[in-house]
Amino acid sequence: MEHELGTLSKLTERESVPQKLDWRFLSASYPKFTFAQVQRAANLIFLFNLKHQVIHGMNTLEQLKQYTTVVADTGDFGSLEKYLPQDATTNPSLILKAVKNPAYASVLDAVITAVASEQHSKPVDVAMDRILIAFGLKILAVVPGRVSTEVDARLSFDTTASVHKARELIALYEQSGISRERILIKIASTWEGIEAGRILQSEGIRCNMTLLFSLIQAIAAAEAGVQLISPFVGRITDWFKAQGQSDFKAADDPGVASVREIFTYYKHFNYPTEVMGASFRNTSQVLELAGCDLLTISPNLLEELQQSEAPIEAKLLAEDAAKASLKKIAISEKRFRWELNENAMATEKLAQGIRVFAADIVELESIIEAKLAAAAK
Repeated sequence: MEHELGTLSKLTERESVPQKLDWRFLSASYPKFTFAQVQRAANLIFLFNLKHQVIHGMNTLEQLKQYTTVVADTGDFGSLEKYLPQDATTNPSLILKAVKNPAYASVLDAVITAVASEQHSKPVDVAMDRILIAFGLKILAVVPGRVSTEVDARLSFDTTASVHKARELIALYEQSGISRERILIKIASTWEGIEAGRILQSEGIRCNMTLLFSLIQAIAAAEAGVQLISPFVGRITDWFKAQGQSDFKAADDPGVASVREIFTYYKHFNYPTEVMGASFRNTSQVLELAGCDLLTISPNLLEELQQSEAPIEAKLLAEDAAKASLKKIAISEKRFRWELNENAMATEKLAQGIRVFAADIVELESIIEAKLAAAAK
């Protein structure tokens, strides 16, 4: 078979060969081969093509999509069509930025007008939830997959309140005709947040554990059975740079290394939880994680990737993870809290992330409150 495969591999050098070889093409070209041989050769050559980029006429973003599901990290739904992401993610900071954009004033105004005309004991809270859903609906009208909508960061240490808020958000989406399968509820990766994720997943509400900076957080999330985690790359790198470390080569970037470690652990122990690298500072970090389940990327970096034609290759491979020498880590609340405490970077970045998101929620609430007051006059 190796001789036959060598013969078939020469096909990759022929310009007339399709970009993605399949068994039909090979069977027609080499009718003496058995169906099983053709299938095996097609699979191997396809992997060879991906590994060595025998893919013609693709920009770097298109190449990346051959290995990884590309997600847009933005509340700016107007920019999505240009990059054709599968999913999109939002957070309080991105929604605040979008609300301040005059191009989306109509979205905010429509919510304010509706809530102002109704009777609510907590109109600001109602308007806040509806704004999150309004932007989510706009995004879902563009992307074919899922949108991530975040629970109030001020609930990060309250399991019961996080579960309640997630149920409310899902109900609003379902009232708008969107199935819960298209929604990921984002919750901070505290112990309380991960426990909320466990409960919600049991109810068919898929969760995206965010503000994740360490392997222990990732293991707890996987053991809880959540749908997806978002390990942050750029914020980890920021922390190490603030400590005086810099000039990282892309492959040695501490943020990249963190995601690589988590991906390897998940694939080695066959966890179904998806890994979505997030918070990128440059395209080099993105490309070092080609092969990750998903990568959520800001519009400015998506634009850089789309304008580039540099060839890339898969850097994260499940088959490599399967060969890794790893010991499974037993998780408990005590171990989680201790190991997170011992990781200064993860502890500080988790706390900082919650504070920043909470501050942006407060600012967004002040905007809503002022507009509701104006509408009531």
